[in-house]
This record gives sequence, C-alpha cells and structure tokens, in this order.
Amino acid sequence: MTKSLSALDSPLANTQRQLQILNSEPFVGGELENFEQKLSKSNQFPLKPNALEVFQMNLGYMCNQTCNHCHVDAGPDRKEIMSKENMEICLDIIRKNKIKSVDLTGGAPEMNPHFNWFVSELGTLGIEIIVRSNLTIIEANKKYNKLPDFFKENKVRVISSLPFFSSARTDKQRGEGVFNKSISALKKLNAVGFGMPNSGLVLDLVYNPVGPFLPDDQALLEKEYKRELKQNFNIEFNSLFTITNLPISRFLDYLIASDNYEDYMYKLVDAFNPSAVDGLMCKNTLSVDWLGNIYDCDFNQMLQLKVANGSNHISKFNIIELEERNIVTNQHCFGCTAGAGSSCQGTTI
Repeated sequence: MTKSLSALDSPLANTQRQLQILNSEPFVGGELENFEQKLSKSNQFPLKPNALEVFQMNLGYMCNQTCNHCHVDAGPDRKEIMSKENMEICLDIIRKNKIKSVDLTGGAPEMNPHFNWFVSELGTLGIEIIVRSNLTIIEANKKYNKLPDFFKENKVRVISSLPFFSSARTDKQRGEGVFNKSISALKKLNAVGFGMPNSGLVLDLVYNPVGPFLPDDQALLEKEYKRELKQNFNIEFNSLFTITNLPISRFLDYLIASDNYEDYMYKLVDAFNPSAVDGLMCKNTLSVDWLGNIYDCDFNQMLQLKVANGSNHISKFNIIELEERNIVTNQHCFGCTAGAGSSCQGTTI
C-alpha cells in the first residue's frame, strides 16, 4: 500500500476517500484482480437482480452505541433521521409492489420518532417485518423498555448483533458494558416469547468477527452460541447469522490504522467463491437511505453508490426499471463473496 494510505490514523472524512482507497493498490498496479474481473471469469458479470423481495430501509444513523466495526458510522451524535413524509412514500411503494419483507435498520431504527407508527402501519399489511435491534436500546431508558411487548404485538422478527457469548469480546467491539445490557435485553425478549419454541416469535442473532479475519462456520458457531447462552444465561434464540466485516467506514479505518488493509483484501480476494454470488442480498433486496435514495445494498448506501438507473429515489420508484438494472459493484463486494458468502441473512451458501 502507498505510504499515504498506511499512514492514516484518523476516521475517513468522506466516501470519496473510501472509494479512492478501495480502488488503489493492491488492485491498481498490484497483483489482485478487481471484483468485476472476478465476476467476468465466472460468467457472472454484469450482476443482475432477481425479483424484489426485501425492501430494506435505514431509518437514520442515530444510535445509542458507537461500535468499532459499524459500517454505518452510527452514533449518538448523528442527526440523520428519515422523515415521516419519506416513510409514507415507502409505505405506498410497499403496498403497490407486494413486497414480501420490510427490513428496518439504522443506527438504532427505534430512535426514529416515527418508528412505532411505521411498524404499526406495516403490521396491517400482513408482511414480514424485520427490525435490526442492537439490544441495548431496550435498556437505554423507559421510553424503550416496552419494545419487547411492542415487537410481539406487531409480530416483528428481531435480528440483533451479539459479537460473542462472553463480555470481553463483545465489549471490545461494541463498548464497555454492552454485553451485560445485551443479555438483559435478550432475557426480556425471551420472557415475552421471542426465540422460544413454538412461540412463532423469531429472535435471530448476528456474529461479526472482532478483527481482520473471516467468520467461522455458521452452523458450528450457532451450536456453540446456543449451548453457551443456554447454560450460562438460560437464553434461547432461533438462528445465528455470520456476517463478514466489509472494508468500509470504521472497519476500513481500523484496517488502515492497524496496517491490515492489504492483508485483509488479499484474504477476501483469495476466498472469492462464485457459488456465493447467487445468494447475495443485492439480488433480491433494495436499500433506501434516510433521504429516500435507493441502493443495491446498505453497504453501497454507505459509499453513496446509488442504483445505476433513473429510478434511484423513492419519488421515482419504478419496479420494472429496477429489476432490469445492473447491480453496482466495487472492491468491497469481495466481503460478501468470500468463503460461504455473507449477507444480512448470514451465509449465502
């Protein structure tokens, strides 16, 4: 890597800087093939979508946590919040296009002032509602203490990050005291039925590696998580999803500051698996940011890489155009195609 890149020791200022890094060495003037070349070799370029099934909405970048690996760069100081007007436009899109699943994320999506109203409206549509909750929001203050009951009333599927089943590794990634608050929140979710056998209330957990390496086998990790959480805390959940950390935002900052960027990119490229491509989230999902801009995935959202056609905002939503588009890719996409693949629903194979 060039001296100027490896010398970075502060957060990246903007997405242009991130893209400059992702498209520099070791891809330009280096030894690695870029993502487009890899797809071309396996006859998968250009990458095309399947039918739209999941409408993912980022309700804002405000969060009660500041996690080291966060690709959204979320935190308490972020003010970007989706307006009720944009949420109403999204509701209209969801109704008209028979969307099967709506995936609400953030930041902490629950911190959007219109969150409860929006989830209640979605609940009348008879579709799957996913809320990506960081767990600790339930413990944040009295305003959020009733979230487990609210989730139950609206039959929400809760997906929550828990980097490990011990405090040391979890707190290292997500902040001091996060593990204990997460355990308390999981117990409250279990108490109203989430993750419990035959309840119909789904509670899934997400594992992200703490450092610059790929996640272990998802099935084996799930067994380990279930055993340890049951034995030590009497906690139950449905499934564990392993997600590879992509080299963007805070994790890219970390890779550069720790001088691990090139090694990590080599690791991702070497692990490229063409069989993982068909299950990528960009194949059946659209991601919408707080302003209503449309992206192929939430990672592209963080790099401000909008969908590659005129239907790039909810005000111009056209399902036919969107399903005919070419998916926008870059070097960060190697994170989703390494090994068994990675998506918001875990491995793709």
